[in-house]
Amino acid sequence: MNVKGLVRAVLTKLAGGAVMVWVVASFTFFLVHALPGSPGKVAYESYLSQGLSPDEAMAKVAVIYGYTSQDPLATQYVNYVSDLLHGNLGLSISYSGVPVSQVIGNALPWTLIPILSGLLISFAIGTTAGVVAAVKRSSRWGGALSLSASLIAGIPSFVLAILLTTVFHTQLGWLPYGETNDPWVDSGWSAAYIGSVAYYAILPVATYVLISYGGWMLSMRSSVASVLGDDFILASELRGITPGTRLRYIGRNAILPLFTTLAIACGYLFGGAILIENAFNYPGLGRLLLQSIGSRDYPLMTGAFLIITIAVVLANIIADLLYSVIDPRVRR
Repeated sequence: MNVKGLVRAVLTKLAGGAVMVWVVASFTFFLVHALPGSPGKVAYESYLSQGLSPDEAMAKVAVIYGYTSQDPLATQYVNYVSDLLHGNLGLSISYSGVPVSQVIGNALPWTLIPILSGLLISFAIGTTAGVVAAVKRSSRWGGALSLSASLIAGIPSFVLAILLTTVFHTQLGWLPYGETNDPWVDSGWSAAYIGSVAYYAILPVATYVLISYGGWMLSMRSSVASVLGDDFILASELRGITPGTRLRYIGRNAILPLFTTLAIACGYLFGGAILIENAFNYPGLGRLLLQSIGSRDYPLMTGAFLIITIAVVLANIIADLLYSVIDPRVRR
């Protein structure tokens, strides 16, 4: 694929992704407004309960949303889309008027770091175990690895989180729970702070690793099994290659389809972060979304959901582009 074709493909996929984000954002807007009590009305009643006059409450609602509950729904939607195009996600009600973008920005690193760490670790372990399980499928090792992957893949993420917390925090007391770092360590790019963050993230990261491991292992085992029957493997064996070289041939070709799934899995874990972060009381984007639903903080709810949607769409775009880069057959 030449440079011009590559640019065209990237722009096409980005345009399709933008349309998808717009569709989801629009659906979220109308879904929220279909709930009992419109967002503007909820905020208006909240300000009245705080002792503000009707005019003052209406003015505050207009500042937060850019419209009042008395405006037609079409006008509210146009203002909402206009604000999104300008990067304005509104002001959070439960955070006393703090911009939603700032609230999400503070929570986003605590979702990205555990998800990316858990995803990469589980990918490395799962693909390696998948190769061993496929090559040694007639041995006890192959059967044990396949059984472990099947069992772990069937356990819901929040159940794993509860089990890990019960065993390693409540019973053994080895690992911390409910915080992001040691409160006695000053925040910053110091070794002490980074080590504290890593230590406090062990349980969430371990949960992401376990819920992803089974899928990677089983997928890699199936991919390796299909590659084992290819002609180039038979030809290389007839030439007398070493077992190590044979494994590299198999692994490099079998892992290609999984690279696409790797990016998609990142977006999938963003959605699953809601249950995991709530189980660990971890202040990430998923828990923020859950709190916004409970407090009926509609600007924060739609903003958090929009960010998760963008992450999923971008993950799919990256997966498509990545596969065309790593596999020359797709480029041709």
